[in-house]
Amino acid sequence: MLFARLNSQGFEVKVEANGMSGLKTARAWKPDLMILDIMLPEMDGYKVARLLKFDEVYKNIPIIMLTARTQDTDRQKGKEAGADAYITKPYEPEELMAKIKELLKG
Repeated sequence: MLFARLNSQGFEVKVEANGMSGLKTARAWKPDLMILDIMLPEMDGYKVARLLKFDEVYKNIPIIMLTARTQDTDRQKGKEAGADAYITKPYEPEELMAKIKELLKG
């Protein structure tokens, strides 16, 4: 549903099934923004975010963590990994779209 919503808003979207392929795609494509789940196979979203945010070439890509993990410790780990926003599932589509637009303007 998120893919369809973003496409309908005019965004070019690439989807990957695991953290490793997501990292490879981000490095090859250098997107304007990433939405990451934390619980990904092969490499979790925290590690993907850290590898991008602590690399001079990719550090300015805004990252939104969109996850079912709601604990304060999870939020803190997301912040430490470099996430620009942390949104928990279930989420309000309007809230996510507003955050995307805010981060893309910045």
